[in-house]
Amino acid sequence: MAFFKTPDGVELFYKDWGSGKPVVFIHGWPLNADMWEYQMVPMARKGLRTIAYDRRGFGRSDQPGGVYDYDVLADDLHALIETLDLHDVTLVGFSMGGGEVARYLSRHGSARIARMVLLSAVTPFLVKTPDNPDGVDRNIFDQMVEQLSQDRPHFLAGLGKKLYGAGLLNFSVSSELLQWTGTLALQGSPLATIDCVRLFSETDFRADMRAFDKPTLVIHGTSDTTVPSEASGQRSVAAIPGSRFIEYDGAPHGLFYTEHARVTADLLAFIGA
Repeated sequence: MAFFKTPDGVELFYKDWGSGKPVVFIHGWPLNADMWEYQMVPMARKGLRTIAYDRRGFGRSDQPGGVYDYDVLADDLHALIETLDLHDVTLVGFSMGGGEVARYLSRHGSARIARMVLLSAVTPFLVKTPDNPDGVDRNIFDQMVEQLSQDRPHFLAGLGKKLYGAGLLNFSVSSELLQWTGTLALQGSPLATIDCVRLFSETDFRADMRAFDKPTLVIHGTSDTTVPSEASGQRSVAAIPGSRFIEYDGAPHGLFYTEHARVTADLLAFIGA
């Protein structure tokens, strides 16, 4: 397995498949790099270099204590790009990972970046506040923190159903896939899993959105109840001049699986592969 070390000494796991233009995938909460298999495999076979890493605190990466904030996480992404000496990069951030894309650009610029993709991303500001009245009610995230603190395995075991929009009338997601999703989530540290709920929901990226100065694609599902398109995808497009918006009718939050063929095709078309 491959690891790289950040400037503060944290070892992060990554996978690096294929060759050609690099595409760096940033995973969502509380999963890890494995969530991208339905994009990485076909895109690597199409002549792209596909790279994904486990965020600190999750998956096979180190699980340090201390504060988890987007400045640190953006610097981790910067360390990966510098360590592998990547240029002409396409950044793809899913959900929480979209915040890393935004903060990376505002902290480190876009000299090494060719284009960006926000997939079901939490940008520009998720939680409802007096100056963000269209956000998501804070009590939703309070309940998540409470349930994680009381019975983390139980909460994460049920995460996949909401992620993929699975229910009594939707049998398109297998029980094995739901179990796999819960297993990925359980690999994260309890500290990082809980703290990152506050992080992705309460971080204000509105100022960071001005740093999107390269072609940007925003993809969101209209049935995303976790990160509603009205509060995130639609507002991200409005904040990024010239960005392209693709809205998947009826799709839930977990587009990386439920719409994986379409997501992969749209990414390939955007990259020009």
